[in-house]
Amino acid sequence: MIRFKVKVRLAECNMTQKELAEKTGIRPPTVSAICVGTVKHLPIDALDKMCDVLDCQPADLMEYVKDPDAQ
Repeated sequence: MIRFKVKVRLAECNMTQKELAEKTGIRPPTVSAICVGTVKHLPIDALDKMCDVLDCQPADLMEYVKDPDAQ
């Protein structure tokens, strides 16, 4: 499964979810869903905007974690 690490990056940048939404133009509910890991669809342009604002690589915002229940 994909685990998002946006909250960690926001803390490193001393930025709130609201500030990220304002700087990227991504709707606040979408930013919130990304931060808690409930987002179902993440357009590449949104990922691009987050990387630009947070000055990072996509791998800094998400990681693949093997699902322990998967067979």
